[in-house]
Amino acid sequence: MSHGLLSPDWIGWLATAVFTSSYFSKQPGALRRIQAVAALLWLLYGIMIHSLPVIVANMLVAGAAFASSFRTAKTE
Repeated sequence: MSHGLLSPDWIGWLATAVFTSSYFSKQPGALRRIQAVAALLWLLYGIMIHSLPVIVANMLVAGAAFASSFRTAKTE
C-alpha cells in the first residue's frame, strides 16, 4: 500500500475532516453540499480499498445530499 498523500488512509482522514467541518455550517444547503463532498471522498476511499458496500452507500449519500442541498437552497 502507498503511504503518500493519496493513500486510502489519508483519503479516509480527509473525508472525516470534511464531514466533521459540515457541522460548523449555518446554512442547511451548504451543510448538505459539504457532506456530499465528504461522501465523494468516502466513495474514493471505497474504490481504493475495493469495498463495494462503501462505494454504493456513499454514492447514495452523495446523491441524496447534493439533491437535497439544492432543494433546501430554493426554500431558504
